[in-house]
Amino acid sequence: MLDSEITMTYSAILKNKEGKKVIRVQFERDTESGRQLAEGVLPEGIIQRQNGFSDEEIRDLEEYLKRSSDDIFSRAKEISNPLKWL
Repeated sequence: MLDSEITMTYSAILKNKEGKKVIRVQFERDTESGRQLAEGVLPEGIIQRQNGFSDEEIRDLEEYLKRSSDDIFSRAKEISNPLKWL
């Protein structure tokens, strides 16, 4: 049986078309039927695309994004500045 644990990855802080700061967040998990993905954006805290997650799971992921937005922004800020890598 494959691990159904969800992995979250996120981008550095980016600017969208309107020049606002955003972070792209991806959730993924491997299941027996294949990889499931959900892609969201902060600060809106919405899932924009998904494949394989239920409506309830999407609501939970969106709630997680909204609740964890400050923490995710803090972490993304660290990878947005390459000088901190040295």
